[in-house]
Amino acid sequence: MHDDILLTKDCGVCDRHAAENGVSGERLMAEAGRAVADAIRGRWAPRPALILCGPGNNGGDGFVCAAALREAGWPVRVALLGDRARLSGDAAWAAGQWDGGIEAAEPGCLDGAGLIVDALFGAGLNRAPDGMAADLIAAMALCAVPVVAVDLPSGIDGDRAAADGAVSPAALTVTFHRRKPAHLLEPAASLCGDVVLADIGIPASWRSAVTPCAVENRPGHWYQVLPTARAGDHKHARGRLAVFTGGASSTGAARLAARAGLRAGAGLVTLASPPSALMVNAAASTAVMVRRWPDPAGSAGLLGELRADAAVMGPAMGVGEGTREAVLSAFEHPGMLVLDADALTSFEASPEDLFAALRPGDVLTPHPGEFRRLFPDLAETAAGNRIEQARAAAERAGCTVLLKGPDTVIAAPGCTPVVSRHASPALATAGSGDVLAGLIGGIAAQGVSGFHAACVSAWLHGDAALHLGAGLIAEDLIEALPARLQALHREQRRRRALGHLLVHES
Repeated sequence: MHDDILLTKDCGVCDRHAAENGVSGERLMAEAGRAVADAIRGRWAPRPALILCGPGNNGGDGFVCAAALREAGWPVRVALLGDRARLSGDAAWAAGQWDGGIEAAEPGCLDGAGLIVDALFGAGLNRAPDGMAADLIAAMALCAVPVVAVDLPSGIDGDRAAADGAVSPAALTVTFHRRKPAHLLEPAASLCGDVVLADIGIPASWRSAVTPCAVENRPGHWYQVLPTARAGDHKHARGRLAVFTGGASSTGAARLAARAGLRAGAGLVTLASPPSALMVNAAASTAVMVRRWPDPAGSAGLLGELRADAAVMGPAMGVGEGTREAVLSAFEHPGMLVLDADALTSFEASPEDLFAALRPGDVLTPHPGEFRRLFPDLAETAAGNRIEQARAAAERAGCTVLLKGPDTVIAAPGCTPVVSRHASPALATAGSGDVLAGLIGGIAAQGVSGFHAACVSAWLHGDAALHLGAGLIAEDLIEALPARLQALHREQRRRRALGHLLVHES
């Protein structure tokens, strides 16, 4: 799997590692340029193509792409930003592969193009474009033709996943070897369009030279811990989950979380209900049980009575001292905690009190606003990168942090952060986050670590949304879970059978 995410500097290390192991820069550039041309030809019929080449290696990729497209019968023009005589190294070699004319790269050269290849800078620029480069990029953004970016749309910082100046959105981005943060994190990811990852021949030993900054969330990373029911199991063997609710008019969020935890496979799920909400919760619950919870300071005692393996606290519990007291009490019980929504905001004034109580197995699930309340300094700094923000937050909190968004990031001390893009914009609906919190609690109650429970749940949550599509509401996500879980379990069994076959044959 090519799920590793590398920082820009580490991609350069991989290039140098290839050279040290017999793969020349010219060969890498030739493979990269041809990969761009192949991706273009696989999506568009021949049309007048303009290749905008910059003064570095990104421009070298563009020259190779131009030659490959012309060889395939495309009408091709090349425009260079800068002086050809100043090209050096592999870029100079690549320019030699193009024997056609070379125009000056300026806004006027865009006229007549039916497709534009942006090979100006890629990830090779760590500042805002200026001068003619900025003018050219701004003009390209106004063209009503497809733009294909080589590595990254020029102007985007590959690590910060942001653009400080002019940038032209791409319909397609072709990158090489491994993705960078900007290919998965917003706002850059949306500016990349479709992303194609091309293998350009870097030796597999590159892993000895660099460490990925993150990996993309895919089932292959956690199939082995996905809980499955076994013959002879009873409900208590499947894990016990408690979900704490708010008052009588604020029970819906917790009920969503509780039902999601039950659908996730927890054998017994109980709503811990304030006395004022008992009748509401009892009338609205069937398979989910209800227990009276009269005292915020008594949450640990109730968890002990329920023998809870995990608990979810926060959805519509209310912001204030009562929720703070309930959360701090719950830490006295050994079961893991999933803290969401009001359980996070209630510690805005003194997040250090929360961090002092958290344990490695616990999970925080903030959206960006809640993250800012708990980690205001990290929200503004941490390299401007959500991967680094979540990683630093997890180190500070001492537990798993799931930073929600279209590019959900999951981090835990000692673990490589995970970026989850397997999701749908339709998840932007009331109650969606409550379902996610319940999923994490339900899976963790079955003995899965908080970090892996968060990874599984983020993927499963997004998978349900992708299959439901537009118009979904939070309740739909819960009802879609059985089919999605069954699909996961089928693949889990297939992989186990394949692994057994391979071991047997060896």
